Amino acid sequence: MPVPVIAGLGTAQPPSALQDELWEGFFSRHFSGTTRSLAQRIFANSGVTRRQAAVNPLLEDVSDWPTERRMRRYQVEALPLGKEAVGRALTAAGLGAGDVGLFIVCSCTGYATPGLDILLARDLGMAPDTQRMFIGHMGCYAALPGLGAASDFVTARGRPALLLCAELTSLHIQPSSARVDTQQIVSHALFSDAAVAAVVVPGGPGYAMRELTSVTDTSTADHMTWDVTDSGFRMGLSPKVPQVLSRHVRALVDDLLARHGTSRSDVDGWAVHPGGPRILNVVERELALPPQALAASRATLDEHGNCSSPTVLLILDRLSRQTPAPRRIVMLAFGPGLTLYAALLDQQG
Repeated sequence: MPVPVIAGLGTAQPPSALQDELWEGFFSRHFSGTTRSLAQRIFANSGVTRRQAAVNPLLEDVSDWPTERRMRRYQVEALPLGKEAVGRALTAAGLGAGDVGLFIVCSCTGYATPGLDILLARDLGMAPDTQRMFIGHMGCYAALPGLGAASDFVTARGRPALLLCAELTSLHIQPSSARVDTQQIVSHALFSDAAVAAVVVPGGPGYAMRELTSVTDTSTADHMTWDVTDSGFRMGLSPKVPQVLSRHVRALVDDLLARHGTSRSDVDGWAVHPGGPRILNVVERELALPPQALAASRATLDEHGNCSSPTVLLILDRLSRQTPAPRRIVMLAFGPGLTLYAALLDQQG
């Protein structure tokens, strides 16, 4: 049976803005009264220095747009970003669009039919028999089940699969007249836009997907929500999320590693989704990681913010470009459910 290997990654991001510029030029006026001083502290302590936005609030205020208008704009902005990321990933893997057997798209920030999967398959010249899958509303952890589906296809069919995670969180700034709470401020301070593609092939050099595992604590389902409203999608983010992660992350990781006869000390690459500084602190503490273990995750948060589903792939791309690159990587991502996903990768070739 062929081993599924991540053979190429490709990233694409819209123009960036400094966090301080976003605060001074837009959000300092977006929030008012006592909320403003709270928001200023949250922005300052977000762990984010720079973020990317397809629809930059410094240039264009979408906060009062109805959801219909936001969805039309999603397709306009997401299509070229997705095309750029996919093109780079295929080039890195040495493949053409016609080689793709399965094309998976993950996104929770926009919907259209025909979707990105069909439009990109058409524009890039994928074969008519290319299978497609769209994964929506899984949020920040969607890249990992996406990689799992791609890996299963590669193992079963012996053909390449392509995953694209594309998110435009900038389209969902809530109106200033809406109910403002700490959860909304945190989401406005953290989230960013990006598209990342990954090519999975049967064997060869790259990072082999050894196993994917997950745990969902359904008793905390209300801790993280993403509601479709008449004014875009509204984030619900409980401050209790780090506590839930602290209950599950150690067992999830240790059991995964034990099944492969290894332990945390043998892992030299950690790609941990930076839901925020507190999330990274909890993972670092619960796994007893050395100070530099999450450097790539913190740097990604600092330079790109939380881009939802593409973020963990941005971190994997950063790790793969290090010299020397890690030989064994654990990927971790978290999202609604509350759900924790983990993957074990080994360098091949």
